Amino acid sequence: MKVIVIIPAAGLGTRMASAPAGKAAKPAASKQFLELDGTPVLVHTLRQFANSAQVSEIIIALRKPEIAPFRARLAKESPEMLKRNPTFVEGGEHRQQSVANGLAAVSASAEDVVLVHDAVRPFVNEEMIHEVIAGAQKYGAAIAAVPAMDTVKQVERTAEGALIKATIPREKVVMAQTPQGFRYEILKKAFDEAAADGFIGTDEASLVERSGHPVAVVMGSPRNIKITTPGDLELAGFYLKH
Repeated sequence: MKVIVIIPAAGLGTRMASAPAGKAAKPAASKQFLELDGTPVLVHTLRQFANSAQVSEIIIALRKPEIAPFRARLAKESPEMLKRNPTFVEGGEHRQQSVANGLAAVSASAEDVVLVHDAVRPFVNEEMIHEVIAGAQKYGAAIAAVPAMDTVKQVERTAEGALIKATIPREKVVMAQTPQGFRYEILKKAFDEAAADGFIGTDEASLVERSGHPVAVVMGSPRNIKITTPGDLELAGFYLKH
């Protein structure tokens, strides 16, 4: 059995831009290339999978103009990463297209496991990777997630604002993370069906759920943050130092 990791890293990271009140925000660097301790977030993320003995292949989806510069930077600063022979593919306009392009580059059997992981979750660890792989093997589909800590409200949006319609019991809610893992045949079927119907999901699990296959949940970690705002970057710097 092979384990293939797809990392969609073609996003622009518009939420990372910030500006004083009354001034337009300046364009921000793509969040996956922002640096933590002098190293791009994406490299920190890649390192977790490159160091995993369970991972057979790594596929990275980047915007086309970013592929050659990023490969060159890896060769100069992190040559050990290139020893894993990562495959670079062109990313799409949205996450689902980037992952689909990664899947198109995969040569896999039905029972091989495909992991999809956010480029900007650099604090994934070996235990989490192992648990998601094991869950995907056992159930066909599994994601890392953490319990909801805050009270969750269902709302209805109106012109006046939002009105609460219901309070959802926290024990019935989890906050999805990545990695998300699937047997290849299950993920490929879900993507093919979504493409045929023009459906865009928020993550890979939503496509698999839509395809009719149950998705198991394994324990993630509060430290497995997704870096999307300047505050997240500050917290990531704290985690890295501690």
